[in-house]
Amino acid sequence: MKLFNHNDDQRPLDQEPEFNQFIDAAMSRRHFLKATGAASTVSFFAANPVSQAIANTMPSTSTLMGFNAIPISTADTIEVPEGYQANLLISWGDAVNSDAPNFSQSNDSNAQAMQFGDNNDGMTLFPISEDRAVLAVNNEYTNNEYLYEHQGKNISADDVRKAQAAHGVSIIELKKSNGHWQVNLDSRLNRRITAFTEMEMTGVAAGHALLKTNADKSGRKILGTFNNCANGQTPWGTYLTCEENFNGYFANTSDAKLGDTYDRYGLKKEDWGYDWYKFDPRFDMSNEPNEPHRHGWVVEVDPMNPNSVPKKRSALGRFKHENAALVVNKDGHVVVYLGDDERGEHLYKFVSKHKYTAGADSNRDLLEQGTLYVAKFEGREGELNGKGQWLELTWGKNGLTPENGFPDAASVMIFARLAATQVGATTMDRPEWVAVHPNNESVFCTLTNNKYRGVRESQPINEVNPREKNPYGHIIRWNPNQGDHTADSFDWDIFVLAGNPDVHKDGLLAGTDNINKDNLFNSPDGIGFDLAGRLWIQTDGKYSNKGDFSGMGNNQMLCADPETGEIRRFLTGPIACEITGLTFTPDYKTMFVGVQHPGEDLAPSHFPDGGNHIPRSSVIMITRKDGGVIGA
Repeated sequence: MKLFNHNDDQRPLDQEPEFNQFIDAAMSRRHFLKATGAASTVSFFAANPVSQAIANTMPSTSTLMGFNAIPISTADTIEVPEGYQANLLISWGDAVNSDAPNFSQSNDSNAQAMQFGDNNDGMTLFPISEDRAVLAVNNEYTNNEYLYEHQGKNISADDVRKAQAAHGVSIIELKKSNGHWQVNLDSRLNRRITAFTEMEMTGVAAGHALLKTNADKSGRKILGTFNNCANGQTPWGTYLTCEENFNGYFANTSDAKLGDTYDRYGLKKEDWGYDWYKFDPRFDMSNEPNEPHRHGWVVEVDPMNPNSVPKKRSALGRFKHENAALVVNKDGHVVVYLGDDERGEHLYKFVSKHKYTAGADSNRDLLEQGTLYVAKFEGREGELNGKGQWLELTWGKNGLTPENGFPDAASVMIFARLAATQVGATTMDRPEWVAVHPNNESVFCTLTNNKYRGVRESQPINEVNPREKNPYGHIIRWNPNQGDHTADSFDWDIFVLAGNPDVHKDGLLAGTDNINKDNLFNSPDGIGFDLAGRLWIQTDGKYSNKGDFSGMGNNQMLCADPETGEIRRFLTGPIACEITGLTFTPDYKTMFVGVQHPGEDLAPSHFPDGGNHIPRSSVIMITRKDGGVIGA
């Protein structure tokens, strides 16, 4: 995802530190080595760098990864290992049906509504046959410097409509011809879901007073989805698109104070420069104070039925959703892991009330009812691992009562962030994508970075977030108790602390010992597994290639062996982009990868068209030249 600078001052309410004891030892891979002495204050990390440094020995060479790592790149291209090739599938503004015009920066809102959306992010491929499939792709936001010829100056009503049409989800059918996938522009399945597509609110919050507006007295018919970041998929064939930084689209033109619940979700007097409120009254909170409550949800979409109404699933809570990682537990309950991508926010899981039955129509309502939980991490003194608990977010339990600001069950879901604070959840370093290993025994989550860790009282250093300011980010993993994803407890460790041992010779900022000069990266964001258990890691970090980030080049995608801990660089992206979103064909011989916001802030990129063309976010297809399995 792209985190706007406007978001920097948003934070949870102050709360007691999660741990009273801090790490007092030196570091090796995934744990700290015992050292003499102890420290109980954050100042230990600044005043007493880790004396043992990082272990020089690397894990044994992985047999899971069959490619040679590539070097960093600062070029305006896609680079992949020898024996691989990268080809363009579709870019922002390309047609999604045969009636759409060709891309032009001057296209109006009607054209954009028939074209591929901007800033593609999470995606899922839904196979139909050996040579047909449907690809659902999130379109997170717009870069006004490229969306409009006037670069966002003097926004008009049609400009707003165009931007709204560039958000949401693009659904396209692909067909395979001569061994290559391409968009089938004549497919009846092709569809754009945008910021003005009608949706249905479901679950406990449906019809609640806080969701009713002047346009919708029922509180059940929601117009639109936007800032769709990452995604998920269900075994019954639906797509989960996740609403993240919805707050940036709202403004308040009155002088009235909106209150703490708005503050906690980052809703301010001013928006982030989109100016939608000037031409769409939904986005002026002085006119529609409940409209923000209708966004920040997980939306379930049927990609095989272009006439279906997307459903916002309130049982999964309202916050800044990154992705939705779904697993069917061994007892049949569906479990969905969810990250709230903001500094100092939390990690959640949902457990369905009813059980999954293969082929049953009832599966389509499994996300309608269930229990939401939030994570509390407990560390083992002197180690990068520990135990954790899932704290239930159910009205009437754990202090979620009217006296504490929760008058009913719906309010717990609508204000899930406040409920998480109430029960004492651990604040985290921006929990982003979650991925479940194909053996269903372990779960991984990227913690991208957090400049407020150890700086703000509400975000103290602790074992699971061990670095002050954390510029590089890290990846944690946990194993549910006895392999049961519905269990209330788990064991966790840190799989990798990203770092830069060339700049920081020792200490926490050097990273764990699976980081070396050949695989430097920062800000892990998107992650996903293939069937063989390779962990693919995508980055959305600093690409200055200077200072703390020297030697890291452009954003990239890496591959990791979860058993040995070895990490290799697989792909590098063009200038100023983020690499985000991945999905595979069923034979794992084609990988689809997203390139988001190349050339952001007018950086000198012309990807993918070259020449003097403006840069465009795109979906890329990666294949092996010998036709083999990706990564093997």
